[in-house]
Amino acid sequence: MTCQELVELVTEYFDGTLDEATRAAFDEHVGMFPGCSTYLEQMRATVRLAHDVKALESSVEVAELLEAFRGWRAGA
Repeated sequence: MTCQELVELVTEYFDGTLDEATRAAFDEHVGMFPGCSTYLEQMRATVRLAHDVKALESSVEVAELLEAFRGWRAGA
């Protein structure tokens, strides 16, 4: 597996949809290339943060605050 192939498969990796052989090649590649290991960890952090932001934005308090800022900015 090349580094480019790993990048192209990262979404499927997170979704758990890689077949067994591809998953094994993915894991082996990550173990051999520190840059790809770092990339995978950065993507994990990005996914986690995106999930946290989505959860935060769906809270009533944050939605009300965002609406207040939109109204304030529109009136400025």
